[in-house]
Amino acid sequence: MTFAEAIASLQNMQDEIILSLKETLIMMAISTTAAVIIGGIFGIFLFLTSDKQLFSHRPVYALLGGFTNFMRAFPFIILMIAMGGITKFIVGTKIGPLAASLVLAVAGSFYFARLVEQNLRDVPRGIIEAVDSMGASPLTIVKVLLGEARSALVLSVTILCISLLSYSAAAGMIGGGGIGDLAVRYGYMRSKEEVTVFVVIILSIMVIIIQAIGNAIAKKLDKR
Repeated sequence: MTFAEAIASLQNMQDEIILSLKETLIMMAISTTAAVIIGGIFGIFLFLTSDKQLFSHRPVYALLGGFTNFMRAFPFIILMIAMGGITKFIVGTKIGPLAASLVLAVAGSFYFARLVEQNLRDVPRGIIEAVDSMGASPLTIVKVLLGEARSALVLSVTILCISLLSYSAAAGMIGGGGIGDLAVRYGYMRSKEEVTVFVVIILSIMVIIIQAIGNAIAKKLDKR
């Protein structure tokens, strides 16, 4: 197939491509938002209950850490299959962007929780001790921690977004929709190599853009 023929073929699929991109963006928006909120809260509790921290409690930390590790151990496609009953109960279907978004949010939450925990560990302990010695409330201490770790947290959100983009493409293999589904239905099943190449290029461009934006924001927030 010539380059001109490939372009013509993609132009004929314009509606399908636009729909797939919309589905991918919907999955990314829903899952990233949910993962940042849920995973962020979970990560804060992981940090606070760890050894020598504000609410240090080994049994609780072991429980939270063990559950986090358990959920992270699932390959994404296996997790999507395992959660089929839950997604059908919540959104009414096992397939499609909404069902995939729910699974992406779960997978992303526990992944992001560990990133948040590590980001907070990198904050100098002297800052925590100084704020605590002034009689600050636990909520104030958490706010200070998040403020000090803001640049690293932005980079962690960036890593999360790129990971979820990869997962969303994989979700297309089992009916999750999006550009991954486009690659499977046309690129693989119908042997349209131009579609596969197009999807790879689009994914690469999206990763580059997400990383560039994340780096720029992190650099602006880094006061060191």
